[in-house]
Amino acid sequence: MTRFILSDLRRLWAGSLVVVLLIAFATALGVAVTLQERALRLGSARAADRFDLVVGAPGSETQLLLSSVFLQPSPLPLMSGDVLGKLAADPRVSWAAPVGFGDSFSGYPIVGTSKTLVGNLSALSEGRSFAAAGEAVIGAAVTLPLGYAVKPMHGTAGGETHTELAYRITGRLAPTGTSWDRAILVPIQAVWGLHGMDARGHEADEEHAESTAGDPAAAVPHDEAAHHDDDHGNGEHAAIDPDTPLDEHWTAETPGLPAILVKPKTIADAYKLRQDYRGNGTLAVFPGEVLTNLYATLGDAKRVLSAVAVGAQILVAAAVLMVTVMHIGQRRRQIGALRAFGAPQSAVLVIVWLELFILIALGILSGFAIGYGAAMLLSAMFSGDSGIVLPVGFIRDDLKSVIAIVLFSAILALAPALLAYRQSPAAALRA
Repeated sequence: MTRFILSDLRRLWAGSLVVVLLIAFATALGVAVTLQERALRLGSARAADRFDLVVGAPGSETQLLLSSVFLQPSPLPLMSGDVLGKLAADPRVSWAAPVGFGDSFSGYPIVGTSKTLVGNLSALSEGRSFAAAGEAVIGAAVTLPLGYAVKPMHGTAGGETHTELAYRITGRLAPTGTSWDRAILVPIQAVWGLHGMDARGHEADEEHAESTAGDPAAAVPHDEAAHHDDDHGNGEHAAIDPDTPLDEHWTAETPGLPAILVKPKTIADAYKLRQDYRGNGTLAVFPGEVLTNLYATLGDAKRVLSAVAVGAQILVAAAVLMVTVMHIGQRRRQIGALRAFGAPQSAVLVIVWLELFILIALGILSGFAIGYGAAMLLSAMFSGDSGIVLPVGFIRDDLKSVIAIVLFSAILALAPALLAYRQSPAAALRA
């Protein structure tokens, strides 16, 4: 019987291939949606887990998270710089690190921060941390060698290149699986100096922030829209000595900041800090809490795509069933001959059912393989752009889905098999 079925499938290979491909692509759509959505959730959650609390100026919680944790370029309003000193001195805080951005190099974001963040973000795989204004540490995915001179550019593309300072790469971080793998970390004092925001320019910066309070884009001195004049008022940035040693003792004279990453000592401290810094010019958020709201939106999109995938699968199932029924009608003589040569009705039922079930099973398995491959490709593309590793993989619940689909397919394949089972040999031979 098995040899007969395989021979029959080889004889009808073109039609069999079409059926398998239809089922495979319909299945792959649903599998890819499920795997990609799950990978995005896991990858973003793991990336945000490195940061317990983010403090910024009042505004959009989502944008604060995307900019400070996932390094997505966007203008953020500034909070007072003395917040950093208060957090650093708070006994409830293990460490607090400033974050400033707006410049880039070769598509990599340049992030101004402190040695504290470099030391707590990841171990160094090469070199050492920065110790002077003209030094930089790169993420694991930045394809630049140690010693390379990085010339910062305004914005993310097409902006003016700074000529006042070139950062020399002194170290490389070990992989983190986050957006920080694609970042170039530099001393935030150098970022302030490049944009006229050192200790002497702090007061002018506050005036600038007040004058642009109604325009968030203009309120970001480190962004393209906010590169204002230096102390001399001539529109040029002040030259910076790259060998200037770093002083990371934050005071009330610290320039305004878009975000501060905070590591509380305990969970209770985290909740108290979040409460204390929600108001009076600051906004404190838990990254995981903000991500939960984003996941709700993502879940709505997944439901829509899943509904489309289910609809496609139903249409394919109906088409396969219709084609199979027509195929059984065309094979009436063959079925009649089998019965005339003594094949029992049960044998005819099994032959027809197995042929169709084999095709459906091949289509389902191929669909899972194609869907997995598509999800892997999409995740690789996303990871290449963002640096966030998206883990694509099946879980135990997926096995339940496979079993359910196979059982449904087995039942579906019974319809044409029962049609062949009920055919009379004499009527089939006369057809």
